[in-house]
Amino acid sequence: MRYLLRKTTPRLTATREILETRDGDVARLRSINDEPLGADADRRELERLMELETDPAKQRHRKQAEDADAARAVEVLRMLPAAFIYRYAGPGQGKDGPVARFAFFPNPKFDPPDIETQVLTAMSGEIWIDPAAGRVTRLEGYLDRDVDFGWGILGRLSKGGWIRIEQAEVQPGTWRIVRLQMQMRARVVFKTRIFDTIEEQSRFSPLPPNLDYRQAIEMLKSETAAGEPAQR
Repeated sequence: MRYLLRKTTPRLTATREILETRDGDVARLRSINDEPLGADADRRELERLMELETDPAKQRHRKQAEDADAARAVEVLRMLPAAFIYRYAGPGQGKDGPVARFAFFPNPKFDPPDIETQVLTAMSGEIWIDPAAGRVTRLEGYLDRDVDFGWGILGRLSKGGWIRIEQAEVQPGTWRIVRLQMQMRARVVFKTRIFDTIEEQSRFSPLPPNLDYRQAIEMLKSETAAGEPAQR
């Protein structure tokens, strides 16, 4: 898939164009704070892409990191049925039609196998399901208490943090997360970190199968904006 990723933090908003390939994702920065890049910044982006094009080891390293992140996310998702107790909360109205709403809260019998799933023992919220597609369209979760990880020595997530995830059908039969918003406060060793982020994905379009990362880079280099050819 090819899409735009707009990420907002208290510091800035950055929009990148992402192309997914068999070798991992390739991205080009398109705007900062919703303003197109200036000539110097855009030139630096092109130089970065050209450097990446000649350094397959760097792309392999990025692919390995992407795969590890995806594996952790899948593991957390696999734990959801066992981690929570669900209760029907009535019908609702989503962006694309009616949904079935379910409240969830921690299952006292759930024994988290790792640090990533430890947070599920302190989270409650609501999940929306598209009954026609059988897909989750929205999930909201809230931390009801502090969560220690690393035996309480290395870090702690603070009570009151929350996360909201929205999913939609972006192409026929293809569902993707289109919005993620998170506000969390964590104590890591001796520092407090605040995670206040919004990620929005849009303008999805399919790419040729088996596209490699160099081909994706050439596509990004030849365009001045998402889907717009460079002026000659």
